[in-house]
Amino acid sequence: MLKNVPKALSSELLMHLDRMGHNDTLVIGDGNFPGSSLARQGGAHIVYCDGVGTAEMMDAILAMIPVDIYVEKPIVLMQRESIDKDLELPLWDEITTIVERHDKRGKNIIDYIGRFDFYNQTKDAYVVIQTGEEAKYGCVIIRKGVITSNE
Repeated sequence: MLKNVPKALSSELLMHLDRMGHNDTLVIGDGNFPGSSLARQGGAHIVYCDGVGTAEMMDAILAMIPVDIYVEKPIVLMQRESIDKDLELPLWDEITTIVERHDKRGKNIIDYIGRFDFYNQTKDAYVVIQTGEEAKYGCVIIRKGVITSNE
């Protein structure tokens, strides 16, 4: 048993976070995200966390790993489709708050890309986390940074 590990992180997911290197990416997929098929296509590890939402998972992950400081936008969200242009996304506000809590650069490190570009980047991920998130556009890519001796 370990101390101070967020409950959202399973032992399997902790192992993958530990094995990730600098610049490796992980994807948090919402409940509708085709995580299994995209992970299979790219050879990524897949971890199922059905009882956890995107915000809780993201907060837990960012408590354990830094995001990459060598790229301008190490956090990527799936951009709205035009049909959803007026859809309110309170989850994005939660994500922004979480990013601001864990990285002093704040919301400036968040980028948005189209759905199919997001899918293609998922194929290059180290690990895909399939959550039970029910909100639309609850998908996030995180690029892992460097852990230094003073952290």
